Amino acid sequence: MTAYSVPAALRPGGWALEQTLSTRDGKLVAAASGPVTRLSGWAVPGMPNAHSHAFQRAMAGAAEHLDPTRPADSFWTWRDAMYRLANRIGPEEMEAVATQLYAEMLEAGFTAVAEFHYLHHDRDGVPYADPAEMSRALLRAAATAGIRITLLPVFYAHGGFGQPLGADQRRFGHARVEDFARLLDAARRALGPGQQLGLAAHSLRAVSPSELAELAALPGPIHIHIAEQPAEVAQCEASLGARPVAWLLDNLPVDGRWSLVHATHTTPAEVAAAAAAGATAVICPTTEANLGDGVFDLPTLLAANGHLAIGSDSHISVDPREELRLLEYGQRLTLLRRNVAASPTQPSTGQRLWCAAAAGGAQSLGAPLGALADGCAADFVTLDPEHPRMLGHGPGSALDALVFSASASAPVADVVVAGVRVVEEGRHVRRSEIAARFRAAMKRLQEQA
Repeated sequence: MTAYSVPAALRPGGWALEQTLSTRDGKLVAAASGPVTRLSGWAVPGMPNAHSHAFQRAMAGAAEHLDPTRPADSFWTWRDAMYRLANRIGPEEMEAVATQLYAEMLEAGFTAVAEFHYLHHDRDGVPYADPAEMSRALLRAAATAGIRITLLPVFYAHGGFGQPLGADQRRFGHARVEDFARLLDAARRALGPGQQLGLAAHSLRAVSPSELAELAALPGPIHIHIAEQPAEVAQCEASLGARPVAWLLDNLPVDGRWSLVHATHTTPAEVAAAAAAGATAVICPTTEANLGDGVFDLPTLLAANGHLAIGSDSHISVDPREELRLLEYGQRLTLLRRNVAASPTQPSTGQRLWCAAAAGGAQSLGAPLGALADGCAADFVTLDPEHPRMLGHGPGSALDALVFSASASAPVADVVVAGVRVVEEGRHVRRSEIAARFRAAMKRLQEQA
């Protein structure tokens, strides 16, 4: 057993002073005797990162120059740059980039990640001898960094509605769901402690209705990109006769297993219906802003008591503070009012957003996360009360200060995952070693460009 004492902790019923967080087998348990480590910060539930494409960390900031031959820059032109990276990276580079990313997540306060993984095959599109070769690289990266992971291998069969895969997509594809199921079986055998398996359908444009029905019959959390772009909505209406979210809800058994990633271009009725079905809306504000996607309808989701999670997606930012801040600020800019996420019963905007995203992220990852309660995972973050952005605040306004008082350094003191302290005084315990491998991998990728 490992136990940590903290001056304050955000329990399910609210802030409580002088708490002991006792852990056994990676979970929080009732207080028991034994050695106790004193931490100086205020403890809050760790944040799940519900949408990650780890390899894209290697191109953060590399798609911000306008191509004069393609002046109408958009998600679709960005995708071409992403494909160029996707077709260079191998298992060794994948592991090094993902390990760096996961260490950065932990230092920022993310304690778990849902890895939406579609780089399955070798660079020529031929499957590896081990179909889970790239999946294993991601699982090793998570184990090295010490982050909890739900691996989501992605089924990707079409380059568009009724279209074959393009040459740049050949690393992603499986011709049949039964071939994809063999990958899932191999990945399941590779899981280690704190690791679990779900699955993903890339999008309605990449998976046919019959294939999606087969995927829905498989066990585990299931994620899907949906309604991210207006062009996707128009193509779906032309091909399937309905808007993406409406079609999904009408044709699949959508429930709490499902995570709808982005869901940007939706009607209020679609958002309310998805919430009523129990699905989680996974919003990635920094990536959605970077790609020019649009703004999600947060007020409708909150009014419907829907499940909310956040992800850092393409990793141009790796910071739950920034995702939550931009989520709220997008609403303010659109609606011309402040504290949109707050309510009379939950007046702290920062605390409501953090707790909602932690709880929704737990559902999205299919794991007992997101609360400092007995039986939940022993995953938590402590906030440094002596950090300049925390001065003048107590526990009751700590999450408002965390989210809305921006600074270069996060006021994260310690991070504990499964009862193990992986970040101490703001620094990952294996930062130097991980960074050295990342530098070497990035050099190899640059030489291949």
